[in-house]
Amino acid sequence: MSKIVGFGSESFSVAIYIANRPGFAQYPELAKLKPLEPGEIEYIVTNTSNHWRKVFNVYAKFLSLLRSRKNSAVQDWRNYRDNHLLQSHSTEALLFSAPEFDRPGVVHIVAGKTHAAAMGLESVVWLDNSFAVDVKKALIICPYLDYRQLSDNRIERLIELVLKLE
Repeated sequence: MSKIVGFGSESFSVAIYIANRPGFAQYPELAKLKPLEPGEIEYIVTNTSNHWRKVFNVYAKFLSLLRSRKNSAVQDWRNYRDNHLLQSHSTEALLFSAPEFDRPGVVHIVAGKTHAAAMGLESVVWLDNSFAVDVKKALIICPYLDYRQLSDNRIERLIELVLKLE
């Protein structure tokens, strides 16, 4: 059985899988699921490239909109990013390992076609050029977590797909 590696809570119900990780401090050697501490996202962004700011911002936008659709509690995505995203009390993970589909109640989202292909995820049905699903595995392939690739319109589409799988 593979090991879950990345950032987030042990009780995640949404997992996004990306191909890379922050390349400094303890992160390249991280070999477990690690909840981020308050302020750690800011630390990562300050010590890496603009890429990580985009990843965290897009993930926070997606989750804050998803949560507002589910329970009508609108929360600013910046507040969500700074106070909840990938922390121990959250319900999400950003994973560097391969999906483990035997975890019940988890929606798996692979960011990027290239990453999905590298993991051998071939059972998906492509809905269009941006999104693919495997309903049995609660798996979605979406564009990478970048403003241009996963635009606001595509975030809305991703939310619709997640709500159908939950």
